[in-house]
Amino acid sequence: MARPSPYPAELRERAIRMVAEIRPNYPTEWAAMKAVAAKLGIGAAETVRTWVRRAEIDAGQRPGTTTAEAEEIKRLRAEVTELRRANEILKAASAFFAAELDRPHKRS
Repeated sequence: MARPSPYPAELRERAIRMVAEIRPNYPTEWAAMKAVAAKLGIGAAETVRTWVRRAEIDAGQRPGTTTAEAEEIKRLRAEVTELRRANEILKAASAFFAAELDRPHKRS
């Protein structure tokens, strides 16, 4: 599970916009990301790079699993785990009740 970001969403969005805006002023995208990280007080340029790549994937500009798809996959995996657990409980219960039906009963 990913830990929550110490940076607010507004800062992430601003950093992503800034990289796009100032990119032409720098020789590489990485140099622009480093400049944005320094200007906004973000600890590492890698953090900005991760935000930019995620935004590009979510916008369909880069291949990869979007944030919405990743959340859906996570939800479905949790659901599958819960259904498997319920299925095991039902199997155990049906075996128990089947054994009860097979036992001879005393008539009163």
